[in-house]
Amino acid sequence: MAATSFDMIVIGAGPGGYVAAIRGAQLGLRVAVVEREHLGGICLNWGCIPTKALLRSAEVFHLMHRAKEFGLKAEGLGYDLEAVVKRSRKVAGQLSSGVAHLLKKNKVTVVMGAARLAGKGRVAVKTDKGEETLEGKAIVLATGARARELPGLEADGKRVWNYKHALQPPHMPKKLLVIGSGAIGIEFASFYNTLGAETTVVEVMERILPVEDAEISAFAKKAFEKQGMTILQKASVKRLDRSEGKVTAHIEADGKTAAQDFDTVISAVGIVGNVEGLGLEEAGLTVDRTHVVVDEYCRTGVPGIFAIGDIAGAPWLAHKASHEGVMVAELVAGGHPHPVRPEAIAGCTYCHPQVASVGLTEAKAKEAGYEVKVGRFPFIGNGKAIALGEPEGMVKTIFDAKTGALLGAHMIGAEVTELIQGYVVGRALETTEEDLMNTVFPHPTLSEMMHESVLDAWGRAIHF
Repeated sequence: MAATSFDMIVIGAGPGGYVAAIRGAQLGLRVAVVEREHLGGICLNWGCIPTKALLRSAEVFHLMHRAKEFGLKAEGLGYDLEAVVKRSRKVAGQLSSGVAHLLKKNKVTVVMGAARLAGKGRVAVKTDKGEETLEGKAIVLATGARARELPGLEADGKRVWNYKHALQPPHMPKKLLVIGSGAIGIEFASFYNTLGAETTVVEVMERILPVEDAEISAFAKKAFEKQGMTILQKASVKRLDRSEGKVTAHIEADGKTAAQDFDTVISAVGIVGNVEGLGLEEAGLTVDRTHVVVDEYCRTGVPGIFAIGDIAGAPWLAHKASHEGVMVAELVAGGHPHPVRPEAIAGCTYCHPQVASVGLTEAKAKEAGYEVKVGRFPFIGNGKAIALGEPEGMVKTIFDAKTGALLGAHMIGAEVTELIQGYVVGRALETTEEDLMNTVFPHPTLSEMMHESVLDAWGRAIHF
């Protein structure tokens, strides 16, 4: 088939790729996007979105059990796991078809197939009709990542699951082991624990949610244990023995190894970039531990080739990928966008209670040499939180004592994944404690805790 010429070719149609393609088209570029599986990528189909749908079902189920607390009556409570999963898949399907509509509306050419770099400005695509070659002035790699598999802990889809299996479970776990306590592991632990699985979480680092502020991790651990989870920190799974109907896990903790039986294991030990079969090294790109090395503008070092999102390294977040996609499209179109700063990107974990953060933790701020002022405010001191029946949580803010600059914000509790954006905007606008103190927060809202936490850093909190 004859080569087809474009201004920009995007490989991968996840939240990085499809957004880059749409922004490029908006700027007048002729754009093609190549996707080998699903429009919307892992995020829409097997990640962020369907997990949130599952977690919403678990949240409603949890609230049903608390009906009496709210003066309500609910009897004969139960759930239909198949129906819960079906709703989750429907939500994912709706958004995936929405991406197809947006690409079409913006006149982006979509090519379904597996792509590889085929010489300067050329991309070969293996489709179900054969191979075709696309030519592009700029090529954007947005191939994403997949679950990391450790030797001996590989998923089999029966008793040992990765995130895909956990989203379409072949059975409801009774006794569940989750290996890894990052966002993916903790979200699945929270979901299945709420539905009644006896859940154990094993984390190799010294604390769960290891990228979060230490105080938030400690608060989360206490909350999860109160919900019946067993949390093992500084522990590792050495081996899994699989047999009919059960898995025996050999767990090492405190220098001793003990065998425990589970009926289901979820492995959530990180991700690896999808770098294979793309011809990256041959094209002269540098790949470091399954990630393409890029500069602050996502340039690979090979003129005209960019890499965005998970394939370009941490933080592995959809919103980081999307923002990088916009930045690269603007660069290709001749613009002068700001680089994406990792420290300006919020992380959100949708367990119960929710966790959200942006910027430096208290420890990292001190390590960086800042003299800090730290403010905290508990949910129990907030009228809206008490009215919601959600009095457990806290907001923590970290400031540079000398300049008043907001260095970081960390939260745990109801709806904090929505609240964090207030601090994200504040940091983008280079806010100081004075700006935040003088901002009038509406009452009664959970957001008032953000105000009080700032006030507390200067010993001025009113309601606690």
